[in-house]
Amino acid sequence: MVASAQKSTPVTLGRAAAQRSFADGPTTAAIDRSAQTTLTPDLCIIGAGSGGLSVAAAAASLGVSVVLIEKHKMGGDCLNSGCVPSKALIAAAKSAQQARASAAFGIEAREPVIDFKQVSRHVQGAISAVAPNDSVARFTALGVKVVQGAARFVDSRTVEAGEVLIRARRFVIATGSSPAMPAIPGLENVPYLTNETVFNLDQPVGHLLVIGGGAMGVELAQAYRRLGAKVTLFEQGQVLGREDAELSAVVVRRLQREGVVIHAGCMVRKIESRAGAIELQFGETAGADTGVQLRGVAGSHLLIAAGRKPNIDGLGLAAAKVQIGAQGIVVNRGLVTSNRRVFAIGDVIGGAQLTHAANYHAGIVIQRALFRLPRKINIAAIPRVIFTDPEIAQTGMTEAEARMTRRKISIYRWPFSENDRARTELSAEGLIKIVCDGRGRILGAGIAGPQAGELIQLWTLAIAQKLKIGAMTQWIAPYPTLGEVSRRAAFAAMAAKARHPAVQMLLSLLRKFG
Repeated sequence: MVASAQKSTPVTLGRAAAQRSFADGPTTAAIDRSAQTTLTPDLCIIGAGSGGLSVAAAAASLGVSVVLIEKHKMGGDCLNSGCVPSKALIAAAKSAQQARASAAFGIEAREPVIDFKQVSRHVQGAISAVAPNDSVARFTALGVKVVQGAARFVDSRTVEAGEVLIRARRFVIATGSSPAMPAIPGLENVPYLTNETVFNLDQPVGHLLVIGGGAMGVELAQAYRRLGAKVTLFEQGQVLGREDAELSAVVVRRLQREGVVIHAGCMVRKIESRAGAIELQFGETAGADTGVQLRGVAGSHLLIAAGRKPNIDGLGLAAAKVQIGAQGIVVNRGLVTSNRRVFAIGDVIGGAQLTHAANYHAGIVIQRALFRLPRKINIAAIPRVIFTDPEIAQTGMTEAEARMTRRKISIYRWPFSENDRARTELSAEGLIKIVCDGRGRILGAGIAGPQAGELIQLWTLAIAQKLKIGAMTQWIAPYPTLGEVSRRAAFAAMAAKARHPAVQMLLSLLRKFG
């Protein structure tokens, strides 16, 4: 069973127009393929990261023949240099911070002694514990043919990987993304870290310089500060600028209190190596390249966290007649490329570069490619979480996004300072913020506070089910739990509606009847 032809015009998600680019390197026409083995599966998946593995596992469980190609490590970025190691490092840092903060609970507080080699072993141990789930052995046992090598399209229906040719009914490109390098003079002359190398550190960091104030930059800035490093963070715009400003301000204040030095609205103009240190020269973003007053900061380590780029080089997308846009591979809402036989999912298409987004895409592809169901992605149903302390979680529209697209909206808030559980745990910083349209339908929810990533899931379901705010009062939250903030925010909305003149008139009339 395969997907039927797609008639819709492909668009890059999150961008109105796309530019065609086929810079795939030399042609493969002269290669002698007479000795190559040819495979003819139902599905060929390029990339064994989260999205590719999800497609492979689901298809294999349905008895579909699958070839999975991976040129590097099984598990991709999430397992080896992203979600798993970063959350392990953040957990170690949180443990250190709890030791410092224990005096408030009546426990003697001491500055923790950080054994960074042991921290590194914890991080690598987390990777090792998860790795069997993503291994070649597991997927081979599921019935997947795993080919380890670089994949390249040789025509619109054929991929080669080493000594193997694959002519599949459908292809799925799930090659992910890599760190994007900013164009800063001198960067090429100094050692620097990215998410692909930072988790290999097993020695203490003296002073970490972080370029990039997005999710990864902020998460690692806080983690390394808590593990004893001095940290200075540079951001060209606003720190966590994609997030609701009211929510991101909660995290920025916490980072600054913990000692992270933040330079927002500035641009790093030059990087130099001086006396064994790395020095960054920076100035205001709005200033011209010349005549701007520059300041310098020197550190022991430099982390680049300035965005991501799609992994499309060498895939032979021109031969496959797959269109490339400014954000990556161009797809329609069914995740079909300009070649109707080829899907693309996850980071390689731009948009929400999240592991769970790739897994969500995988489900869409399985339904379309195997069952011919006309499923389409719903971007509003994809939540995101920044794993700082406190966390930030968002699903659906932010207030700013809603104001751009709706004539009338309502905003409802509830602070963690009014939550009894948060008070008992001395974690009462932050708030929940709900955005509704003029009819009370929930457009978005954002949380800055403890366990925000867990609390946002209820609101993700509410948005997916197109619920109104009143429906969120129809459940009972155990007491005392952090989840009560969601219910209290919903009741705040009902209280606002109760103050409407028509409601007050009805109440006055009913009082007359005793």
